[in-house]
Amino acid sequence: MQERSKLRTYLGFSIRAGKIAMGVNAIECTRKRVYALVMCSSAAKNTRKDAEKLRDRLQAPLCVADDLAELVNKENCKLCALLDRSLASAVVALFGREAIAPQRRT
Repeated sequence: MQERSKLRTYLGFSIRAGKIAMGVNAIECTRKRVYALVMCSSAAKNTRKDAEKLRDRLQAPLCVADDLAELVNKENCKLCALLDRSLASAVVALFGREAIAPQRRT
């Protein structure tokens, strides 16, 4: 429960700072560096596939959270990208080993 509260706080900070992109299309269109991706555990199969492609292309870790829409106060939000290095590292540290690292490019 404490981790969920911390995650809500970190995502709230990034929303207030304007350092978050919500949705697959918004993430694909962003020109800023993406430091971490957070996906909802109830995301559809195609959204999961898109998130994995983005993870590998952007070289950013992917974290899976329960009920992401409630955490960011945006209905039907299934994927968001953190655009701030320090907030992203805090979120990834919160998930620990559960964060999925990107595949190395060859």
